[in-house]
Amino acid sequence: MTPSSASDMHLEHKDFYAQNDKIYVATDCIIFGFDDGDLKLLVFKRRVEPNSGIWSLIGSFVKLGEDVDEAARRVLKEITGLNQLFLEQSKTYGKADRDPGYRCLSVAHYALIRIDDYDKQLVEEHGAFWYTLKDLPVLALDHNQMVTDALDMLRRKSRYQPIGFELLPEKFTIPQMQKLYEAIYQRELDPRNFRKKVLSLKVLVKLDEKDKTSSKRGAYLYRFDSEKYQELLESGYNFEI
Repeated sequence: MTPSSASDMHLEHKDFYAQNDKIYVATDCIIFGFDDGDLKLLVFKRRVEPNSGIWSLIGSFVKLGEDVDEAARRVLKEITGLNQLFLEQSKTYGKADRDPGYRCLSVAHYALIRIDDYDKQLVEEHGAFWYTLKDLPVLALDHNQMVTDALDMLRRKSRYQPIGFELLPEKFTIPQMQKLYEAIYQRELDPRNFRKKVLSLKVLVKLDEKDKTSSKRGAYLYRFDSEKYQELLESGYNFEI
């Protein structure tokens, strides 16, 4: 049976629960990007009531024949044009009064994208905008809480996974990588300790190129060794700074 025929068959099934109250299921996406030393969040102005015109996370109702994770990936594809990116469920929000529009659960997902990789035209067409976390406006519904919870998850994950692989450009300097982790942790890190830690992981490949944008001497560029990176993930290595 093909996925589409399975979906059609599901839609033709009798509703054995018709006597019960109805409830909507949505997914909201917390899309993080890293740019010029700042961790940023992609938001847009809500186009439907209630709270039309208020800054909001980007989301959608889950369709009947669609898995929740599929719905999140559909939203990300529609907004950014990207298929292959880091995406993970963060938390389900189900307070009875969370959405004045109707009784609705939301399964939040957070995504990490390289800020230069997305389709800028698509983002503009949806009226989306990148906000730094420190400048983030008040968002619709419980979306600010979703962002806080997702950021907590990202911080915890960064302790055992070198998450920079998902957010940094293909070539980067160690100071740029340090800025990323400082943005995630929202605190300064000691440069010597950070350098020693990341080099000890042996997942960085030093290149013969230098970035001279910040000094004449410049800083060597690195890239991730994807095979060694994957081995490190599977080993559950502690990356806490």
